Amino acid sequence: MMTDSGSRDAAPDLEILGDTVTLHPSGYVDPPRQAGREDKERNLVEHMARFRSNPLEFLREVSLHVSGTGWRAYDHFIGQPIFYPGFSDNMTAAVLSTPILQKRITELAEKRIAIEEAEGLLNKKDAGYEAKRNQRRGVLVHDLEELAEKMTGDMICKMESRPFIRSAYYFCTQLLTRAYHQGIHVSSEEVLRIRSVAEEAEKRKQSIIFLPCHRSHVDYVSLQLICYRLGLALPTVVAGDNLNFPVVGSFLQHAGAMWIRRSFGDDVLYTTLVQSYIDTLLQGGFNFECFIEGGRSRTGKLLPPKFGILNFILDSVLSGRVEDTIICPVSTQYDKVVETEGYVTELLGMPKKKENLADFLSASSVLSLKLGRVDVRFHEPWSLKQFIQEQKTRTTGIPKELDMTSINDPATRQKLLRTMGYKVLSDINAVSVVMPTALIGTVLLTLRGRGVGKAELIRRVEWLCERIKSKGGRVAHFGNAPTSVVIQRGLEVLGKDLVGEVQGLPEPTYFAVDRFQLSFYRNMTIHLFITEALVSASMYSRVKRGGDRQNQRITYDELRNQVLFLSQLFRGEFIYPTEGLSTNLDNTLQSFEKDRIVDLVRDTDGNITAVDLADVERAAGRENFDFYCFLIWPFVEAFWLGAVACMGFTPPLNFSGDGWLDVKKCQDSAQLLGKTLYHQGDLSYFEAVNKETLKNAWTRLEEEGVLEVAKSRNAKIPPRCRLSPAWSPKRDRERGILPEGRLWDFTERMALSRREGKNRRDGATVSTRVLRLTDTIGEGLYRAVEGEMGMSEEDKAWVKKRQRRAALGARAHL
Repeated sequence: MMTDSGSRDAAPDLEILGDTVTLHPSGYVDPPRQAGREDKERNLVEHMARFRSNPLEFLREVSLHVSGTGWRAYDHFIGQPIFYPGFSDNMTAAVLSTPILQKRITELAEKRIAIEEAEGLLNKKDAGYEAKRNQRRGVLVHDLEELAEKMTGDMICKMESRPFIRSAYYFCTQLLTRAYHQGIHVSSEEVLRIRSVAEEAEKRKQSIIFLPCHRSHVDYVSLQLICYRLGLALPTVVAGDNLNFPVVGSFLQHAGAMWIRRSFGDDVLYTTLVQSYIDTLLQGGFNFECFIEGGRSRTGKLLPPKFGILNFILDSVLSGRVEDTIICPVSTQYDKVVETEGYVTELLGMPKKKENLADFLSASSVLSLKLGRVDVRFHEPWSLKQFIQEQKTRTTGIPKELDMTSINDPATRQKLLRTMGYKVLSDINAVSVVMPTALIGTVLLTLRGRGVGKAELIRRVEWLCERIKSKGGRVAHFGNAPTSVVIQRGLEVLGKDLVGEVQGLPEPTYFAVDRFQLSFYRNMTIHLFITEALVSASMYSRVKRGGDRQNQRITYDELRNQVLFLSQLFRGEFIYPTEGLSTNLDNTLQSFEKDRIVDLVRDTDGNITAVDLADVERAAGRENFDFYCFLIWPFVEAFWLGAVACMGFTPPLNFSGDGWLDVKKCQDSAQLLGKTLYHQGDLSYFEAVNKETLKNAWTRLEEEGVLEVAKSRNAKIPPRCRLSPAWSPKRDRERGILPEGRLWDFTERMALSRREGKNRRDGATVSTRVLRLTDTIGEGLYRAVEGEMGMSEEDKAWVKKRQRRAALGARAHL
């Protein structure tokens, strides 16, 4: 039986059925129905009537929504008024009249006049020059204002019809409850808290900025439905204009979407326009929503924060144009994400398909699936102004004597922005709920064997639940349902395409069918155990040697150095506890000692000098130690693969060019190398060829100086890269790339923590066969650029500019 020892401290779930509010245990999921209780157990968004099964009830529900009966009227929501005729026109006028936009338009007009004067189109010696200049200036200003008005109309949300919103709510609820048949779950405590914050914000005319994680297109639908159903003003949602296609784009814009370009480029007018719109929303106290990760996570774990919209929000407060605003991080978790199959094809290198109406309508097949439930959790909201003031008083390099409007130093603002972004991610992780599918996926992908029996699966899931709770994480609570029932439910949601069952055995035995797709669910738990995973992978550099305890013992200094190396390597991949390397390492070792995973060797002063794997852990088959290693091994493999691929970028001996290669072709070559090494047995995890993880490895190598990347100002010229001369290995005519030098040593340092495999027990395998394959793929890249012109001076300048920008970023440590 699954129990929840911490249920007394957990907030109960909120269930709403009509006008009745019922509380259930945290993360409540319907157990098997019991007699007399059929009408008491429902979800936040109830399963609505279907026309075919109950046409009269279906028509009654439609009538209630159209007429706006009871809570459906949405007349008394908490927040600023947004549903009235002319709202969009008023918003457009307010945006166009902002001082920063008017100033920008004037500057652009003046710059254009200066160009025309330089080209001789306006002559200062002509009679009536001032009049002509003023006239021309007026024409330019008028044209720019018209352009700004058009762009504003295309961009802003147009929530001005309450009947439309009521209809949209009903339509979206119908769709969502078909796919997620157990509805949306929220915490009652968090709902009461967010309503209280919203009431105070309404009085002060302050906005609540919702910053959710982003795993699915369902994210913004679920949050809008929650706000509507619980009586909160709907937020304006930042959305990429790739979703602004016919019919759907207009629907979303009238339901709250704000369209922005995926890239602003050098368009200063558009950039100022977006800032003006955000200023106007925050000055008016309108709720706002944007995704902290930018795009959807294809890997299941949080992506590094994107700072574009955050920068606009921060600038609004730092400039004094907005007094303050409320930040509310939001976690959205799913039993199963609709888009995971599409994610897999993208991560394996297939181009992302452009959104269109046909694909949107084809999603109707998904709506017949049983995908479980959606869990939405709200972190305690916090004041952005107070956050900025707190950062100024900390020893973060921000001068204490500065007031907010004087924080103009780029490095200081960048550090403040990064701190804010990673705080939001940490807050999201803190309130996330681990779903049954994530528990099952994690167990199946951290096993040494091919599969697992049902009894062992139950034991490991219960063990994992206890480990998550001990780390301060949240596990969905299942009422009185036995663990076996919960697991069976999770297996049904995952489906036979992800988890298979071996037939004809004495005990049901399950195995991972699609490890790549199942890794999406395993990655939902790794943030809870990142310090344990790093320490275990670092210890593995000695444990893999085998032999007696003395042979596998690792000194504290050696362990600390490897943990530091790995934590720096993955600093853009994971979010670490903020206490610092030494504290986190010691806390993890003491926790391991308490759990009898390791034995700590101490000197007479009580300082740790060495670490051994405990006899109890050895007797248990290293199941705990291996669990933590299995969590991080795919990422170690991916980053190792990225570094090995870079070895192939070493220019051939007879190559006469400057060594600059197409970035996309280089990244594709790394995936091709990874697929080849996996099928030849030199790579243990197919997840290592994951495009997103390889991109993160690429970014890390660029930050380290291994790679130099240049972008042209001409959008038609693709970005290019080359191996830094300081990191480039040597080669000779007979052996090709030599296994020595700075990059080789860097790669070997990662290899210390790689999972040992039958094809890798001899390090010569990598230094010979793998390097030859890498060289072969690299030669193909160089043949493709033979005869092409070298990089321009403008492009070369980008290398130095990007390196300076990377240097501004604060380094996150374990």
